[in-house]
Amino acid sequence: MSVLQDIRNTDAEELKDFFDKIGEPSFRFLQLQEWIWERSAESFEEMTNLPLALRQKLSEHFEFRKAEVHKEQHSSDGTVKNAVRLFDGLVVESVLIPTESRSTACVSSQVGCSLDCHFCATARLKRMRNLSPDEIYDQVVLIDRQSRLKFNRPLSNIVFMGMGEPLLNYSNVLKAIERITSEEHGLGMAAKRITLSTVGVSKMIRKLADDRVRFNLAISLHSAINERRSSIMSINDASPLEELMDSLQYWYLITRRRITFEYVVWKGFNDDEQSIKALVAYCKKVPSKVNLIEYNAIGDARFQQADVEVLELYRQELSHAGISSFIRHSRGRDIDAACGQLANKSTQ
Repeated sequence: MSVLQDIRNTDAEELKDFFDKIGEPSFRFLQLQEWIWERSAESFEEMTNLPLALRQKLSEHFEFRKAEVHKEQHSSDGTVKNAVRLFDGLVVESVLIPTESRSTACVSSQVGCSLDCHFCATARLKRMRNLSPDEIYDQVVLIDRQSRLKFNRPLSNIVFMGMGEPLLNYSNVLKAIERITSEEHGLGMAAKRITLSTVGVSKMIRKLADDRVRFNLAISLHSAINERRSSIMSINDASPLEELMDSLQYWYLITRRRITFEYVVWKGFNDDEQSIKALVAYCKKVPSKVNLIEYNAIGDARFQQADVEVLELYRQELSHAGISSFIRHSRGRDIDAACGQLANKSTQ
C-alpha cells in the first residue's frame, strides 16, 4: 500500500506538475491553494468548486495531516491552553491569551526542546522532532477559531513563545510565517503583529536579518552577566552576551526593528543592584525595550519569584536610562499555561 503525501507539506512546483500531468488547467491549482490556505480546508470533499473527478484523483495521491485540539483547559482569567495532537500522535501545547482589546496566540515550533534552560518546564521534555510549516500554521488557525468563537474577534497577535526554540527549526518557522502573512494564499496577518522569541542563537539572528524578515524579535535574556546567565542557560556558553549583542546590533542595522528583552526576575539570583545595572548597560547598546516577567513556578525550589518591589526598581532604573519597560503579569498560571510552564501536563 503506497503512502499518501501530505498535501500541505508538498512543494508548490510539485503540485503544479501533478496538475499538468493529469491535464488540469492552472487555475485549478490556484483554487486548491485557496481552499488549503485561505479557507483552511480539512478535506478534499469541502472543495466544492473542484470537479468530483479531480477531488478523487487528489485523494488517491494526497492526504490532510491535520492537527487537532485534543484537550482544552480554561483559566479563570480567560486564557485557554490547548493540547494539540499531531498526525503521528505526538502532542504540543499552544495558548490563546485574551485581553480586553486583543487575542494573542502563543504557538510551539518543536515537540519538546533540545535546550536546557533550567527555569523552563518545556526544557525537561525530550525534543522529539521539529514541527512542519503546516503544523505551525494549524495552531494559528485553531486558536483563531477559538478566539472568534469565544470572544467574537479574530487573532490580533502571534508569539512564538511556546514549546521549542524557533531558530533551531528555522526553515519551517519562516515558511509558516510566510504562509500566515500571505495576502494571496494565507491568513493575511501583518508581520508586525508576529514576535519570534529566542534564547539567542547568534548566527541565526544574523540570518534573520539577512533574510530581511519583517516580524519582531524577542530575546529570552534573564541576566546580563555572563556567569549568571550561563548557570541557568547553557546556550550562553556557546553564544555569550558579547556575541549575542553583536548579532542584535547587526539585526537592528539591517531591519531597524527594536529588540524586546524578556527578563524574569528571581529572588536571590538577579534581584540585586549589580544585575539591575548590568541590564541597563546591556540595553543601552541597542534600541530595545524590556518585559519584566513574574516567574511562574515549575516545581523547582531553586527558583522563587522576586518581590514586586524589585520589579518596580528594575522598571525605575530602566526608565531613568530612557529604556521602555513593562511589568508583565502572568496569564493562565492556574492551568500551567503561563510563560515557561508548557510541559504537556494536559495530555496526562
